[in-house]
Amino acid sequence: MIASALHPGGGVVLPLTRVLASVVVPLGVAAMAVGLLSSSLWLGTTGGLITLAASLWLLTPFRTQLWTELIPPAWRVPIVAALGTIAALFGLLLLWGTEWSQAQSGSRFPGINWDAVGAISEALGALGQIAIAVLAVYVAWQQYVISRDLTIQQNRITQQQTIDAYFQGVSDLALDEQGFLEDWPQERAIAEGRTAAILSSVDAEGKAKVVRFLSQARLLTPLKRDRVLGRPILDGDGGYEEDRRRGLRVIDLGVMLAGADLAGTDLRWTDLSGANLVRARLIQTNLTRANLSRTVLFEADLRGADLKGAQLFYGDPRTASPRTPGEASEANYETGEGTGAVIENADLSGAIDLSEEQRYYCCAWGGEATRGTVPGGCAGIENKLGR
Repeated sequence: MIASALHPGGGVVLPLTRVLASVVVPLGVAAMAVGLLSSSLWLGTTGGLITLAASLWLLTPFRTQLWTELIPPAWRVPIVAALGTIAALFGLLLLWGTEWSQAQSGSRFPGINWDAVGAISEALGALGQIAIAVLAVYVAWQQYVISRDLTIQQNRITQQQTIDAYFQGVSDLALDEQGFLEDWPQERAIAEGRTAAILSSVDAEGKAKVVRFLSQARLLTPLKRDRVLGRPILDGDGGYEEDRRRGLRVIDLGVMLAGADLAGTDLRWTDLSGANLVRARLIQTNLTRANLSRTVLFEADLRGADLKGAQLFYGDPRTASPRTPGEASEANYETGEGTGAVIENADLSGAIDLSEEQRYYCCAWGGEATRGTVPGGCAGIENKLGR
């Protein structure tokens, strides 16, 4: 708010703030100085009060800005409460510790026990030092939090740049100039090496991004290939033809995700068939429509995982069975023998959208430890694993 005042030299209107800053405050300081030098109590007091009032008025427009910029919102109420507590304690202690005596000659007011005031002041001074130390600790903690957040953000940016470079490198290795798959043994070996390196250096979300990219790019799917040239064969519908029995993957995950932490990540519609996920953490992981056939989930933690439509096996659940140490070509994808996931000792507590076929398979081939965690129970279902 800008007020106005008349200039003493003529009818010129000046902002009140300019008058206070250029005239009133200097005059008040001068009066206070003269009062101090001449031992004039009234002149010094008057000059000091005028200076204080004018200065507070000048600071009024900035009080909101100073309050909002210097004091964090979460600390405003505690600071006001602390200042009020200190003021209240000081006043109460001063009243309780003050001894009123008879008025001395020439004095209108009783005397105050200034020893009590001094003791209270020393106590409040010590409390103020403690408060300053606490404030210093708070400032240091805030600096640490800001530095930590900046470091985390920078790490995320660096990780994403690394993942993007990996995507480009794998694409350059596997695709020819026309964009067709042209992966030779050495190129596949290099691609698998790059994949193993990046999966070991990124966090859970980074791992999920890599798996989603490889799966959607059909680099994890066993593809049917020309027996002479070894190149993948088109299926006539704009894609490459799958061959679950004898097909060759561009990148075979193998044991790259064994023991990996993938909790809470998005792995929907990913092809994890044949991968080794032994002891992997898949807590609350979204595995909707994921292909988990022949996947090793031994002692995997699947608590709260979303298994809606997940492919745990092929064929009929009553004839399907877990993979064996043999090759995929030995599996029967019609009856389901040897096509199922290894789920022994897996924890399925709270698994979401488990179908009746999935529940039957998990109860039949999970073993006693897994059977105790299957949602809906395993009553009436034979333990085909036998242990």
